[in-house]
Amino acid sequence: MESTRADRWLWAIRLYKTRAAAADACKAGHVSINGKKAKPAAQVRVGDRLEARVNQRQRIVEVLRVIESRVGAPIAVECYADHSPPPDPRPSAAALAGSRDRGAGRPTKKDRREMERLRRLR
Repeated sequence: MESTRADRWLWAIRLYKTRAAAADACKAGHVSINGKKAKPAAQVRVGDRLEARVNQRQRIVEVLRVIESRVGAPIAVECYADHSPPPDPRPSAAALAGSRDRGAGRPTKKDRREMERLRRLR
């Protein structure tokens, strides 16, 4: 097999959970092959460089092997080389909320609401 559809390959290597999600990302312009915007049916070949926006993160992968069907994660990792920048570190909820001094007493209602809001963001 020399080539396959972009949406099928992105789904097969587990970059997207479903093939429909991969196709939607292509249609929305979040996927490019060798610097050009890709449609879902665009052909992917060995050596191509794909850039995809997945969950607010830019992923850059190089095709090492073309596969059409979804495979296990250990096999999928062998089909591409990941050149993505490392993800931004997420600050912990405690760092965002600020730490309370020992013996400062119970949190106020405003403090509790702020802590609950930060927990929901995770």
